[in-house]
Amino acid sequence: MQQLKYSYSLFSIFVLVLLSSFISRSAREERNGLKIGDQAPDFTLPGIDGKQYSLENFKKSPILMLVFTCNHCPTAQAYEDRIINLTATYRDKGVAVVAISPNNPQSVRLDELGYTEYNDSPEEMKARAADKSFNFPYLYDGEKQSTSKQYGAVATPHVFIFDSDRKLRYKGRFDDNENPKETKEHNAIQAIEALLAKKDIAVKETKTFGCSVKWLSKEDGVKKSDEQWAKEPIAINTIQVAQIDSLLQNNSDKLRLINVWATWCGPCVAEFPDFVIINRMYRNRSFEFISISADHPEKPKPVLDFLKSKGAANKNFLFGSKNKYDLIEAIDKDWQGALPYTILVAPGGKILYSKQGEMNPLEMKKEILKHIGRYYF
Repeated sequence: MQQLKYSYSLFSIFVLVLLSSFISRSAREERNGLKIGDQAPDFTLPGIDGKQYSLENFKKSPILMLVFTCNHCPTAQAYEDRIINLTATYRDKGVAVVAISPNNPQSVRLDELGYTEYNDSPEEMKARAADKSFNFPYLYDGEKQSTSKQYGAVATPHVFIFDSDRKLRYKGRFDDNENPKETKEHNAIQAIEALLAKKDIAVKETKTFGCSVKWLSKEDGVKKSDEQWAKEPIAINTIQVAQIDSLLQNNSDKLRLINVWATWCGPCVAEFPDFVIINRMYRNRSFEFISISADHPEKPKPVLDFLKSKGAANKNFLFGSKNKYDLIEAIDKDWQGALPYTILVAPGGKILYSKQGEMNPLEMKKEILKHIGRYYF
């Protein structure tokens, strides 16, 4: 029996060592990926056009550039026009450009979407591609992420350029600055030009800069952020006409989104969760969301209960008068009085957007980004 226990112990140690070695090797592969001169691993990935793509689809192109990119990353967005221009410039010269999104959308926190209107789901990849008129295939690897790991994608965007034999000849950044006006080293273009001229590539490998790949293992981070939001205090305060005037003057440096609503208003209740999402997306930037309830001023409890049920940890007010016409005139003289009513106020008080009735969440996000920007620079 003792010998059996000893043998079992040795077996357990062997399994643990083997498992540790496998995990370590997998981590190294994920971190390092392909080396210069390596063969491009084949893949089968769905495109936003509903087709399946592999290396076979691009066999007629002497040069293949794969770009691991995504919707939500501000750096990735900063390079979209440059990738589009490169594709248009070099397509007739035998260069195929393919974009692959490595991100699992379930691993992206809402506060990581502060520079975009889209997540990284296939449906929203399709929408972003349509907005920007992508002229290259846009593939999704977010489900299994095996292609991204094989190639060694670490950030978005991350460029890999292959020759006619599909040997890796360049990997790294697209160029040296996400602000196109400050770019000095056009690494991807220089690599392509060298390959077309059958010359050696001067700089074969660089580091890359951008948002880290959202591996499925980061899904726990999303759950933790949801738990933290659920713990945030939610309160409501009474507001009078004079205070509303101050809100509208907006003597702050923040874009101010104001929604007037009521618990008895069906469309108000239906759209309110979208405001909570928008607030969580953009609140870490120069933005704030404020709600003003038109409910009975002496019955705050139903209002507060509703706000708590939606996790509305933003500034919430209850209009302090029963005279709703005072509220209408205080908010916007052009408002006819129907709920919900939403306005977007710039610093200094200019109303940039107003909507009577339910707002379109995507339209609102685009309007917000128009004013707070979608890039770092």
